[in-house]
Amino acid sequence: MVEKSQVQQVVEEFLQGATSFLVDVVVDEKSKSVMVEIDDDEAVSIDYCVEISQLISAKIPEMDDYDLQVSSAGLTSPFKMLRQYKKYIGNEVEVLTKTGEKLQGVLNSADEDKFVVEYTQMVKPEGEKKKRKVTVAREFGYPEIKYTKNIIRFK
Repeated sequence: MVEKSQVQQVVEEFLQGATSFLVDVVVDEKSKSVMVEIDDDEAVSIDYCVEISQLISAKIPEMDDYDLQVSSAGLTSPFKMLRQYKKYIGNEVEVLTKTGEKLQGVLNSADEDKFVVEYTQMVKPEGEKKKRKVTVAREFGYPEIKYTKNIIRFK
């Protein structure tokens, strides 16, 4: 039996001092699979994922009985940790709240408790006939969010 903590420890020791970081480890005993997701402040190469996979297999003998997948966090995958939020500050993101509200804007800041997204919306000021665009900065607490993910635009 492979323990999630075993895999985490092996990967975190390997990544110590690197720009890469561990995002998630999922061990599924039913399907005998282990999924390791890593990210980097720059990019994650396939060779790097292979190197980590080989290291895990070498350090955890029980891994021979499991299907091991090591991959990078996808560019449009939902953020799972604060470091990912910080990585994408200044980029356009999509936020879906647990109440079903979806919005797109620029990620302005993120800390342990909350993050701020700036977006434009059409507002009709009191006493005016036409709506106009207004920039709004909105703060979100992590518990109220279903997901936040990076938006990629091709021009």
